[in-house]
Amino acid sequence: MKAAKKLNQKRKRRVARVRATIIGTPERPRLTVRRSNRYFYAQLIDDTKGHTLMSASSAPAKPKKTASKTKAAPEKKAITKTTESFAVGELIGKKAVEKGIVSAVFDRRSYKFHGRVKSFADGAKKAGLTI
Repeated sequence: MKAAKKLNQKRKRRVARVRATIIGTPERPRLTVRRSNRYFYAQLIDDTKGHTLMSASSAPAKPKKTASKTKAAPEKKAITKTTESFAVGELIGKKAVEKGIVSAVFDRRSYKFHGRVKSFADGAKKAGLTI
């Protein structure tokens, strides 16, 4: 338990260090990300009011129904976590541009700017959001 507690403390310090210089405004909100083992989440936050302006995630909106055992399941393309995070970046970028938000401050939290986080940022940039 001591090792897990130490890792959590280190993660919290990294988050605080990154957040110390980032403030979201209504014109330029904070674009924050959260990774789980399965999904990728993103939010645009106005820190002056403490409101979430919009959010997007790779999690399905509705729970999937289980297929019956008699029918053969159709084959699906292998979708990687990196491509899912790119799609989430494009989605939140499009939503932001529709609402008139053209730039944001990127908050990577305790994650390195690498892999899924970088892919997400690239997707948001491609959609027209300046980071």
